[in-house]
Amino acid sequence: MTPADTIAPGSTIGILGGGQLGRMTAIAAAAMGYKCLILEPQEDCPASQVADHIAGAYEDESVLARFADAVDVVTLEFENVPVESLRFLEARAPVRPGSRALEIAQDRILEKDYLNRAGIGTAPWREVTDLAGLTAAAAEIGLPAVLKTARFGYDGKGQAMLKPDSDLAEAWETLGGVRCILEGFIAFDCEVSVIAARASSGETRCFPVVRNEHRDHILYKTHAPAGVSAETERAAEAVAIAAIEVLDLTGLLAVEMFALPDGGVLVNEVAPRPHNSGHWSIEGCATSQFQQLVRAVCNLPLGSTEILHPSEMTNLLGDEIDAWPEILAEPNAYLHLYGKADAKPGRKMGHVTRLLKS
Repeated sequence: MTPADTIAPGSTIGILGGGQLGRMTAIAAAAMGYKCLILEPQEDCPASQVADHIAGAYEDESVLARFADAVDVVTLEFENVPVESLRFLEARAPVRPGSRALEIAQDRILEKDYLNRAGIGTAPWREVTDLAGLTAAAAEIGLPAVLKTARFGYDGKGQAMLKPDSDLAEAWETLGGVRCILEGFIAFDCEVSVIAARASSGETRCFPVVRNEHRDHILYKTHAPAGVSAETERAAEAVAIAAIEVLDLTGLLAVEMFALPDGGVLVNEVAPRPHNSGHWSIEGCATSQFQQLVRAVCNLPLGSTEILHPSEMTNLLGDEIDAWPEILAEPNAYLHLYGKADAKPGRKMGHVTRLLKS
C-alpha cells in the first residue's frame, strides 16, 4: 500500500526551468512512466525538445495557474525562480522543494546564516551593503577573500577575488554596488560535493562524495569516487544530510564543500536541485540524480546510490562541443548534448562521462 501523498507513474511532473537539468530530469521521468510539463520563458529551451512546454513568465499568475492545473507535483531545475511564484503554486499543487527552502538558497547571506545557526560550518563571512562596510569586513576577516553578490551569481559571475593590494572601491563598483557577502579565504585540499535526496516521507539518502575541478570558476571535471579520506567522506555526508533536514527540503540538495587538511569540511554553497557534479550518476551509479529527484518529489522509495563504475565527468564548454565525433568513437565514453543552438564561450553545451577501470 502506497502512502497517500505518493504521485504514481502516469502523473505529470511540472518543472520550473527549461535548461539541461530540466531536460535530463524529463528524460529520467519518462523512463519511469511520468509525463513532464516545463514552464520556461524561452521558446526553444533544451527541456522543450523532450517534454511539453509552456513558454511564459514565472511572474504571470495566469500562466502559473494554467501550469498548476495541468500537473500533479511541481519541482524546479534552477533556483532563480521568484519565491512569490512558488508561493502562488503551493496553494494549488504540491511544490517540492517549497518556497522557504528556495528563499534561503537564493540568498548567500540567508543561506550561510541558516546553516551556521544549525551548527554547519562555513568560511567566515560578513554581509556588505556599502563600501564602508566592505572596508570594515575586509579588515575583520582579512585578505585574500572573495566578494560575492548575495543573489543571482553562478559559474564565477557576480564574484571578485580580493587580494591585499586590491582596490576595494573598484571591486565594489564592478559588482554593481548591490548587497554582497565577503567570504574569507580557506586553505583547503580540494572541493568536494554531495547530493542528498529526501522524500516527503522523510527518507534520506546521499550520493557518494565526489571531487570537483574548476577552470575559470566553472566546473570542469568531477571525479567519482572522490579519492579523499574516509574521515572526509563521513564528514561531507553528515553535513549534506544535516543541511537537507534543517532546510526541511523534499527533493535534492547539492552541497559544495571545502575539504580541509584535518579531514573536516566547510560548506561553500548549496543548491536545491540536480547539480552539474551529479551528471556522472547517469551511467556510473545504480540510480541517477535525475531519477532520484523523481523518486523524492513523487514520494517513491529512494534508489540505491551505489557506484557501479568509477567515473570522470567533463563539461563541454563553448566550441568544445565540436569534438563530439571523437568522443563518440571512444570506448566507455557517454556523450550528452543539451540541444543548445549557440556555442558561446564558457557556456555548458554538453558533458561526457567516461567510465574508468576499477
